[in-house]
Amino acid sequence: MEPQARDPYLWQKAKARTKFQSHLLIYSLVNGGLWLLWALTPHGRELLPWPIWSTAFWGFGLLTQGLAAYSGHSRDERTQRVYDRLVREQQGSY
Repeated sequence: MEPQARDPYLWQKAKARTKFQSHLLIYSLVNGGLWLLWALTPHGRELLPWPIWSTAFWGFGLLTQGLAAYSGHSRDERTQRVYDRLVREQQGSY
C-alpha cells in the first residue's frame, strides 16, 4: 500500500486537535479524582475546596490550548498576514 500524501497544514491541525483531546481526557480524569478525594475526606473550616486551584489554573491552560487547536487561524497564517501587511507598508513608503 502506498503512503498517503498529506497536506502539512491539515496534518498539523489534526495533531493539535488530537493532542488537545488527549489533554482534555487526562484533565477530566485527574480533576474528577481530586474532587472525589476532596468529597470523601473531612473538611475543616476551609474557605474554598482545595481542588479548585488545579481545576481553575489547569483549566485555563486547557482552554487556551483548545482555542488554539480549534480556531480558524494558525500561528503560521497570522505570521503570514503580518508579513504581507509589512511588505505592503514598505512598498507604499517608496
